[in-house]
Parts: sequence; structure tokens; C-alpha cells
Amino acid sequence: MIKSMTGFGRADMVSEQFRITVEMKSVNNRYLDISIRMPRPLYQLEAEIKQELKKYVQRGKVDVYINYEDLIDKSRGVQYNRALAEEYLQHLRQMAEDFDIPNDINVSHLSRYPEVLTMEEETADADEIWANLKGVLDQAAENFLQARIREGEFLRADILSKLEEMSQDVEYITSRSPEIVTFYRQRLYDKVRELLENTAIDDNRILQETAIYADKVCVDEELVRLRSHIEATRAALDLDEGVGRKLDFIAQEMNRESNTILSKSIDLQISDHAINLKTSVEKVREQIQNIE
Repeated sequence: MIKSMTGFGRADMVSEQFRITVEMKSVNNRYLDISIRMPRPLYQLEAEIKQELKKYVQRGKVDVYINYEDLIDKSRGVQYNRALAEEYLQHLRQMAEDFDIPNDINVSHLSRYPEVLTMEEETADADEIWANLKGVLDQAAENFLQARIREGEFLRADILSKLEEMSQDVEYITSRSPEIVTFYRQRLYDKVRELLENTAIDDNRILQETAIYADKVCVDEELVRLRSHIEATRAALDLDEGVGRKLDFIAQEMNRESNTILSKSIDLQISDHAINLKTSVEKVREQIQNIE
């Protein structure tokens, strides 16, 4: 099955100890780009989180939002930085002496200086956080993956519909092309005979030269390659994963062949079908850009 590069997934969990919410969304991107927004205590788990998410996604710009709230009060303590307080005090005494002003510093003043007294919270255990977070992360990623798969099915159906339209145009051009080549060769022959009416020239030479020019409007090779690309695209749509880059390359080749067919066309009806063909290829290319 193919997967879209756009999707959304969410999961949450609440217990007596914690509340966790994980949301994921993604858009198209040539490579895998995971961006995570989460509380500071989770920063230490960024590598583990990204590694876990790579099990679910291969391409796309993925934004992940994690909210982790610990519902149990952690023990806190006041830390006294004596060395820093002493340094502040020395500078204050020096200032009083330098400017001959009263030294009115007291303990309450000194305690307000930055980093003299700090409130420290017990450091959260990374293993404990990961044990709580991993299940919610996996559930959000699984919901995200299913959304991508559902969108991928719509993309697959639409691309197959466009490929069928392309096949019909290819078959029409294939059936009409020999007739046009024959007509073009005869027209060239008649024109050359008219221009060289009073000139002695080998008739076989004229036939040879007109055949060479007539081959320039022949699109048999392009039609064979295009038919092969259409079948290759259909086959790739049945693969399990990682087909986006392959399909993008095939679409480029289909675009090249359709351009060549259109440029060689000298028949209005073939031109109309070649234009339809090119339009369908462009639509397929646009949809393929959404596939992982």
C-alpha cells in the first residue's frame, strides 16, 4: 500500500501520576525532517523519540508536539551559594570604601542577588519518563500512520484513473500514427516530384529521402516507452512502501515522452490526444509529489 506524506495523529493518557498528550502532523518534503516541541525535562529523550518515529515514517516534514505534565509534587529544596554571596559582599564593601558611602547591606538584601539562593527541583528520571511516554508516542504515531494510509488510498485511486486516461490516449495515437506517417511520406514524395518535375533524378532516391523525413514524425519508440512507464507506475502503486522517489522518476520520464510526441505531431487529432496525454502526466506528477 502507498502512503501519503500528509497526515495527522493524536493520543493522550492521564493517570494519577502524569498527563501526556502527543500530536503529530506532516506535509510534503523530499527527505525526512522531524521537528519536536516538548517541555524541557524531555529534551534528554529527543534522540529516542526520533528513533521511535522513524519506525512509522520515511519521508515528509513531521511536526511533533508533546505535552508531559507530572501530577506528583517533586521534592524541592533551597540551595545556598556561599561562594557567590561572599563575592557579592566583597564587591559591595569595596564600593562603599571607594566612594566613601555607608555600607548598608544586610542579609535580606544579599539573599536577593541572582543565584545566591535558588530553588531546585528533583531531576526527573529519564527512564521513568520514557516508560510513560513511549506508549502514548506509539499510539499517536500509529494513528498518524493510518491517516497517511487512508489518504494514500485516495491518491492511488486517482493516479490509476489518470493512468487509464493516458492508456486510452496512447492507444489512439498508436492506431492513428502509421496512417499519418504514410500520408506524410506520400505528401513529401508528391511535393518533391512537383519541385523536380523537369529535373532528372532517380525515383528511388526521392523515396529514400522522403522516408528519412517521414521517420521524423514517427512516435513508435516514444509510445512503447510511455506504455512501459504506465505499467511500471501501476506496478509500483502495489508496493508496500518507499515508492515516492521511484514514481517521481518514472513521472519525469513519462513527461519527456509525452513532450516528444506532442512536438512531432503534424495531425490535429493526434495533437489533441497528445495534449490530453501531457495534461494527465502533469496531474499524475502532482499527485506523486504527495506520496511517501
